[in-house]
Amino acid sequence: MSGRANVRVLFTGGTISMRVDPGTGAAVPAMSGEEIVARVHGLRKEARLGLEDYARLPGPHVTPHWMWRLKARVAEILSDDDVDAVVLTHGTDTLEETAFLLDLTIDTEKPVVLTGAMRTVSDPGWDGPANLMTAVRTAVHPDARGRGVLVAVGEQVHAAAEANKWHTQSLASFRSPRGPLAVLDHGQVVFQRPPARVPPLRARRLVSEVDLHTMAPGVDDALLRASLARGARGLVIEATGAGNVPPSALPGIRAALAAAVPVVLVSRCAEGRVAPLYGYEGGGQMLRELGVIFGQDLPGPKARIKLMVALGTTSEVAEVRALFETASPA
Repeated sequence: MSGRANVRVLFTGGTISMRVDPGTGAAVPAMSGEEIVARVHGLRKEARLGLEDYARLPGPHVTPHWMWRLKARVAEILSDDDVDAVVLTHGTDTLEETAFLLDLTIDTEKPVVLTGAMRTVSDPGWDGPANLMTAVRTAVHPDARGRGVLVAVGEQVHAAAEANKWHTQSLASFRSPRGPLAVLDHGQVVFQRPPARVPPLRARRLVSEVDLHTMAPGVDDALLRASLARGARGLVIEATGAGNVPPSALPGIRAALAAAVPVVLVSRCAEGRVAPLYGYEGGGQMLRELGVIFGQDLPGPKARIKLMVALGTTSEVAEVRALFETASPA
């Protein structure tokens, strides 16, 4: 692609669109896409831009089914041969989950890049313009093709499968366990890692009845059983360490497995994979023997999104297991 590629920009809300309400002193979504782009000096020189005000949501207002509808819209845009790439603005609180759902479900070589901001237009040092510029420059970069969905925030570009919001307020709020795919160097996007992507899943629908539970000392199975009672179709457990739970949580896990409800195990640790290392009651080895699915190095929120998509692909627990336990690209 040339520097004058055709890039569609979807604005969905988030801090990048916010200004402080003088009546309350708190930030709320307020700006249109045109208003944001008008404040990004030189952006229209980077590409031929098509702007769409898709939504104006704060990140916490995003739901899985909203993400699913957004996915359909992005896929529709990408099907246009005249469109070379898509950029989306999004609230950073839930950006990683939307990016991951898009990455799991959209089959395209065209770049899809999400960005946002940590400060509003009312704050000193609004980072929205710089992040949007980086996102567009990433989208038109020839090395961005075939990498799946990307996240461009804080002068770094991350793979959607790896990006995590690491800090509540820092401008460089996103990190990846393997480091960024690319960085901004003197205004230019420089890719540092070769392309690698797991093939997308062909989900027919999204099964949103998946609950996430975090383990801590003394946690029992009360909330696990509550999830089952209200019709959960899947459970994700953020375990301690390499994948271990308190013994008091085991009855609820056994009940889920007996009802053919898949249980995916991940760690509450920021980095590292779960593994069946410990043989004590509630240890990873016991959980493996019970039939718990090991979610590798996914964090809990992303494992939840993947389980929703996986259950929209197959109802067979063995097939869901294979989708999680197949090695991801290094």
